[in-house]
Amino acid sequence: MNTRPFQAPLSLSNDGALSLFFVGVGSAFSKVNYQTNILIIKGREHLLIDCGTRCGYAFTELGSNLADIDTMLITHSHADHIGGLEEALLMARYVRKRKISLILPVPYRRTLWNYSLKGGVAFNERHNGKELRFSDVARLLTPKPMDMLGRQAYHYRFGSIDLKLLRTMHIPDNAESWKDSFWSTAVVIDDRIFFSGDTRFDPKLVEEVETTFEPEIIFHDCQFFTGGVHAGIDELAILPAAVKKKMLLVHYGDDWEKQTTRVRELGFAGLTRQWLFYDFPEKKH
Repeated sequence: MNTRPFQAPLSLSNDGALSLFFVGVGSAFSKVNYQTNILIIKGREHLLIDCGTRCGYAFTELGSNLADIDTMLITHSHADHIGGLEEALLMARYVRKRKISLILPVPYRRTLWNYSLKGGVAFNERHNGKELRFSDVARLLTPKPMDMLGRQAYHYRFGSIDLKLLRTMHIPDNAESWKDSFWSTAVVIDDRIFFSGDTRFDPKLVEEVETTFEPEIIFHDCQFFTGGVHAGIDELAILPAAVKKKMLLVHYGDDWEKQTTRVRELGFAGLTRQWLFYDFPEKKH
């Protein structure tokens, strides 16, 4: 993996290498590093993982426009992950005259539409005598269910980008496993990168992903205290040294500058940084 700085305007294509660009790296309440939304670019293909409340503003600062994004994958329904999705859908329909493609497993669609999006999107016009449906404003792409790691999982091939979605244990705070948790997913990208999404400390998930994929890098949800609905740094610190060595922490609070020494001393690779490209050149056989 290599890193390189961003130069405006943000480009949505590259020379063909797999690249991750963090539009934000902050927690839900971050005011400094925005929210953890990730742009994946590979050749002429791009997709955005999550679209939080400040995502549209961030793209403007990057010299781009949220309306330029063609495809999104949504991991779960907290505002720092879907707060900008209504804007994106309405801008696409009424300004760009097109639909955004959304990678969404079937079980999650009704939840996302009925509980988060419908009130702001469905009633803007009458379409065939009825309010708008989800399929009127988005092209819904369907990952296939798969049996993996003993948990609900899904697979989708987006052009040359391979995506595996794994259910996580995020909310509520007393859930004992992914089975009694509200919908949330992690993402394995090209079998090379593991992004935990939002999750409480789940060492079994990390162990199973490490055993199955041996990812080159792990971008893991982290807060600097223990408790609540995210993995705490002291919990993650008990993971094997070899795993921590390739784990970059993300979704952290605005006090991150006070934590850099602690992160290093605990053996982590570091903190994921905002507005850097993380490039993964094609493997040589």
